[in-house]
Order: sequence, then C-alpha cells, then structure tokens
Amino acid sequence: MQDRLRDRVILDEAGPEPGTGLVTGVDVAYDDEKDVVVAAAVVLDAATLETVEEATAVGTIAFPYVPGLLAFREIPTVLEALEELSVDPGLVVCDGYGLAHPRRFGLASHLGVLTGLPVIGVGKNPFTFTYEAPGPRRGDSSPLLDGDEVVGRALRTRENTSPVFVSVGHRISLDNACAHTLRLAGRYRQPESTRRADALCRQTLREATA
Repeated sequence: MQDRLRDRVILDEAGPEPGTGLVTGVDVAYDDEKDVVVAAAVVLDAATLETVEEATAVGTIAFPYVPGLLAFREIPTVLEALEELSVDPGLVVCDGYGLAHPRRFGLASHLGVLTGLPVIGVGKNPFTFTYEAPGPRRGDSSPLLDGDEVVGRALRTRENTSPVFVSVGHRISLDNACAHTLRLAGRYRQPESTRRADALCRQTLREATA
C-alpha cells in the first residue's frame, strides 16, 4: 500500500508561507494493555501561536507496532480527530516522518495523501538515516541522508540543543517545512504544535482509561 500510494505524494508545491494561516499539530498516545489509542489535533494561529481549536478522538488499537508501518496504527484515529475540527487545519505537523522513511512514505506523507492537506514530519531522532551535526546556533541545519539521497534535514531549533529531524510529507518544500518548524519552536526544542497535541492526547488518554 505504501509503494502504491507513494506516487500520489506532491513534491512540487512550496506550501503555505510561514507565519500565515493556521497550523495544526497532531499526536497519538496509547494504552497497550487496554487496547486504547487517543489522537489529538490542536490548531494554532501561525502568526501568534495562540490555540484556535482542539479536538480528540478515542479508538481501539487495531494494528501492532511495526517500525516503518506506524501510519497504519495511528492514522485512523488521527483522521477522526481532524474531522472533529470546525476549521480547516491548514498546515499539519506530525510527530514523525514523511520522505524520511525507508519507502519514502512515512506518517506525514500518508496523512497528506489521504487528506490532501500540506503536511510535514518533525521527528525527535534520525530514524535509520545519517547526518552531520549541524552548527550550534538556532537555525543551523544539515542534510538527513540515506546514502547520497537527501530525505530531510537535521535542524537546530534551540542553541546547543539536539536537533529535530524535518522531512516533507505532502504539498510543501523542505525549505518551507524547516521555516515553519523554526517559527513553531520558540522556547522549546519541539514545535509548539507537537507539544500541545502531545499534552492533550496524554490527558485524554488518562481520562479515557481511568
């Protein structure tokens, strides 16, 4: 399925301009013992980073954890959360990967193809890929590589802090994806969109399994 859908990824669009419109962070939390999965979608004003709307969805885990197939475990509940929003999500930011995936079709690409939305992936580690450490200053970056192929970028969002790993999902350029990530990551290493979605889905999971 990943090989088949990969051909639908759009890579020749610049995407929305950083600091304009809406940006939506999505994240997922699990209770494997109770087979419960929770997804959260938090919509931010891209200019002010104020929260515009929040939505959650609670489901049953229907797919095992398999590296490289995370989308099949997470996307059904993420789609439910996005459908609960009353506003257009704008740019969607995933805590995961897009082209930085063995089959070049990670969670961010899969979600983009299914929704038609511009999506980027911002991961906390380089997955299976290599990179040279970027410079120490905020905004410094280096290519994320699979051999000689650039699949994303290691991006320093805070001075002297470990980089995050940005990859294109759908309908956005890598330069623009990194620019959005820097605008969203002010006081913390991770984008504010991811931080708020993570907190909301964890809180919802606690309530759902209490």
